[in-house]
Amino acid sequence: QVQLVESGGGLVQTGDSLRLSCEDSGPPFSWLTMGWFRQAPGKEREFVAAISGWAGESTYYADSVKGRFTISRDSAKNTVNLQMNGLKPEDTAVYYCAAKKSWTGSPTPEDYSSWGQGTQVTVSS
Repeated sequence: QVQLVESGGGLVQTGDSLRLSCEDSGPPFSWLTMGWFRQAPGKEREFVAAISGWAGESTYYADSVKGRFTISRDSAKNTVNLQMNGLKPEDTAVYYCAAKKSWTGSPTPEDYSSWGQGTQVTVSS
């Protein structure tokens, strides 16, 4: 059974950095695309970033995080990471790791078939 487990969330101040990690406990190379989504209280789940290819050949970002967040993949460790720099209060949300079995990155949550439980990120002003 494939399981995605996120880690690295926490409480930080505006301008700080955090690094989220998502470990896939399933067989290596099961998922061609991994993504990060976030959901703030009272809001819909929104796309943050995605990475396609076992070596991370293609990356995709939401406009709101472009230039601040970096997604990367370590296929040897079966993990995907999200480096978040220049955090803002509006980045506060539960961050979810997701995976899909196709090469194309997608901003649509319904396109992803496996999800982690989420990790809380809180940015204070």
